Amino acid sequence: MKARMLNGRELASKLKAQIRREVSAIRKKYGKAPMLSVIQVGGHKPATIYINSQEKLAKELGIKYRKIRLSNSVSHDELIRVIKKLNRDKSTTAIMLGLPVPKTINLKQTIYYIDPAKNVERVNPTASAVMEMIRSTGISLFGREAVVVGHGELVGKPIAMSLLDKLATVTVCHIGTAERGKLKEHIARAEILVSAVGKPDLIKGSWIKRGAVVVDVGITKVGGRIVGDVEFEAARKRAGFLTPVPGGVGPLTVIMSMCNCIALFKEQMKK
Repeated sequence: MKARMLNGRELASKLKAQIRREVSAIRKKYGKAPMLSVIQVGGHKPATIYINSQEKLAKELGIKYRKIRLSNSVSHDELIRVIKKLNRDKSTTAIMLGLPVPKTINLKQTIYYIDPAKNVERVNPTASAVMEMIRSTGISLFGREAVVVGHGELVGKPIAMSLLDKLATVTVCHIGTAERGKLKEHIARAEILVSAVGKPDLIKGSWIKRGAVVVDVGITKVGGRIVGDVEFEAARKRAGFLTPVPGGVGPLTVIMSMCNCIALFKEQMKK
């Protein structure tokens, strides 16, 4: 029996309808809509595509969207000044720093300057998208064996923490796990498997526990195709639920940043 596909586009479509209703209610109650201000440093093509799709979605949902484009030569101090200005700007609900940034910019230090009350990625959108995927299966995470492959600051670690918050038993695998030859062993016992590495077919379908929920966050371009970390066709024969790449986590990630923007707006209105 083949795995059931976790269709990110379908889930995103359902969330869109819910968010439109929320934004409409906010406009009626407060006479204004939330605004997401996005800073992009340089013209990184994939980042530009993501930001453009985010802007399009915001307009569909009735959320205001502002793009601040800065050159690759912008100094760290100049970027901090832009962030501080947005922190003070009463019309800006949420702030996002588009990635990547030039190597001359200290990313961790820069993010520190974004007011937590306005940081749209305070709750990681990718981690939220993964959790929404898992939630849609109807399977409880309580006590489940969950394995996260990849321990990056931006994706792997936030996902692991989100799973821990739901009382899953979490193992995080990384390059050390692979080099010791233990990756297969950990994956084989995963009831919930999330991979966020960006290495094509890193995870063999035959390793996957029968009936597992498999969420593939990895994206790599191979020839003219976009592929994930998981050996897709082989995984379909063993997994209970499986995300396609593309069309899985990606469409939900953009939506989650909009959900975060609305949540920040509501918090700010309470204050």
